[in-house]
Amino acid sequence: MENFFLKNLGDLDIGELIRANSVVVGLDVGDKTIGISVSDQRIRIATGVRVIGRSGMAEKDSQLLAKYLSSYKVGLIILGWPVQMNGLPGEQCMKVLDFMKKLLIFFPVNYAKWDERFSTKVVDKIMIQAGLSRKKREKLIDKTAAAYILQGALDFFNKNSLSTNNLDS
Repeated sequence: MENFFLKNLGDLDIGELIRANSVVVGLDVGDKTIGISVSDQRIRIATGVRVIGRSGMAEKDSQLLAKYLSSYKVGLIILGWPVQMNGLPGEQCMKVLDFMKKLLIFFPVNYAKWDERFSTKVVDKIMIQAGLSRKKREKLIDKTAAAYILQGALDFFNKNSLSTNNLDS
């Protein structure tokens, strides 16, 4: 199951997603919340859309997320991949992978992972510089981190995809 659905981002055809009018979803899966972001249909711009609180039961959380995502034409889900500072997957990566396996039951699309090191810290720093209060940052941090993660993947996707060069602007 993992090999079929967990794809290498560089091996995916962005043109296929665009022609299908699909969007790409970014997830920042944490122990307490899941930040959700969605791309535009041209697969260029990520927008943070929602935060779902975790219940502590992955199956229940997966069902709730799948229900929410069913309102979009999702072609791919990018998972924030919380590798350790040495670049190796740790305990948090295994939690994200376990969650993906549950979500896959209710939402069978292709998944890819994207290194999310420092995403929350970078987003928090930007919001501090923008003058947002702690309370406002707490409300926005997870979906904004999900958008930051997704935007990084979209930028990589667009830069490295040959098929985008053949599409009309």
